[in-house]
Formats: sequence, C-alpha cells, structure tokens
Amino acid sequence: MISFPNAKINIGLNIVDKRADGYHNLETVFFPVGWKDVLEVIPADKTSLTLSGIPIEGDSSKNLVMKALNLLKLDFPVCELAVFLQKNIPFGAGLGGGSADGAAMLKLLNNYFALDLSDKQLATYAVRLGADCPFFIYNKPMFASGIGDVLEPIEVTLGENYLVVVKPDVAVSTAEAYAMVTPAHPLHSLKELIRQPIEQWKESIKNDFEASVFAKHPSIGQIKSELYALGALYASMSGSGSAVYGIFPPDVQPSFNFTGSVVWSDHKNYI
Repeated sequence: MISFPNAKINIGLNIVDKRADGYHNLETVFFPVGWKDVLEVIPADKTSLTLSGIPIEGDSSKNLVMKALNLLKLDFPVCELAVFLQKNIPFGAGLGGGSADGAAMLKLLNNYFALDLSDKQLATYAVRLGADCPFFIYNKPMFASGIGDVLEPIEVTLGENYLVVVKPDVAVSTAEAYAMVTPAHPLHSLKELIRQPIEQWKESIKNDFEASVFAKHPSIGQIKSELYALGALYASMSGSGSAVYGIFPPDVQPSFNFTGSVVWSDHKNYI
C-alpha cells in the first residue's frame, strides 16, 4: 500500500506565551500544500526502513514513520513490514515533512490492517509523535492553538492564486528560534485576520519568528523581499523556517531564480 504525505505552510504564527512545562502556546493556521513524500509498506519477514530521495542522517528507528509503526504495534497485531520512504519535502524547513510522514503512516496502517480507527482516535496517537502531527490526520486548513495540537477547522482558500515555496540551503534550529522570541498576545486573533482578502494579509498577518530569524539569517529575509518584488500578494516564512512562500495571482508570471535554493510550485506553468 502506498501513500503520499504532503507538506504544510503556516499562515501567520503568533507566539502567545510560555508555559510552565517549557513549551510555548501559539496560534497559527496550518494549510496543506501539494509538495509530497512517498511512503509505501509491503509485508516482510522482518520490519525494515529503506530511505531514498533527500538524505536523512541518524538512527532510522527514530524516524517518525517507524515510531508510528511501533506505536500502533503496542495496541494492535501489526505484522512485520518493509517500509519505503522517499523524502522529497526538505527537512528543517517549517514544512512539517517529518510530521506528515508519521501521520501518513498511522493512516496507512489503519487502512492496511482495517483497524477502523476514527480520525479523532488517530489524532490521539499522532500527538504522541509530535505537536503538529494531528493536523496531518485531518489534512485540511486548521486554526491551531495550544502547542499546535488544539485544532479547529477554518475556511481558508487561495482561490485562483498559486503558491511558490523556496527552501534555501540554510538550517534554522527550532529551539533557537523559540529562544529568540518574546511571547505576546496579539491585538487581533488570527481567526479574524485570516478572513481578510489575501491582498490585505501583508499588513496584518505576521510570523513572530521572522524578526529574529531574519536578523541571524539575512538571506531568508531577502527571499521574502524578492517574492514581493516578483509580485507576490503575500509572502511569509513558514513555521520557524527556513522555507519562505509567496502567494501569486494567476496573471503574474515571474521567473524564479533563487540560487542554491529548492523551489516548488503548485502551478504547472511556473518554475
């Protein structure tokens, strides 16, 4: 059985306050996009993980697809499987690629073994893998609060506009990004601001990580500026970076030339 885990972007991201447990409460809108990995499982004599695509270093047992598999094995008679994961979504990008893979594995196993788990039940497993993993169970626009695990469906569409995502060859530490942000309650809820026309988002919807990340990595901020110069209606860093996206109207046909970066678009006529 095969699955295609997709990435997400954050539209707006407010770090609201720091919790007693050391984590931060936030508010953001998770929006699914079509940049996808490939995940496949087949029966085997021994469970294994084969990786391809973007190289992933470290112990493969710590990969979220294997953690998801082992998590369900605790409660269900899941047989030995050969797992194949092709990584296309860059990691360290704020695109949720690893979380998407873990959530996709839960959904895939639920279907493959006919476990009959509801999305709500799958989400209770997913949150044990990571705060943003439950979003990928539902995989539709969500207003997220708490540490990103409290989800509420929200109506957001890009209409006829198209999306361009630029991932520079720069790594941003999530822990470091949080350490550089001063939490503050926003004057207006993102749930209200997101209802504005996209053309107005530039003035009102912010990512609290940008100021400190751009100060340390000016090249990331430069990408955002270039996307606006090319005609983007709205541009933002996703999550804690380093990927930056731009939303473009269909009548704008720029030539994207971001040296040393990976560029993805959901419009076949662009890039």
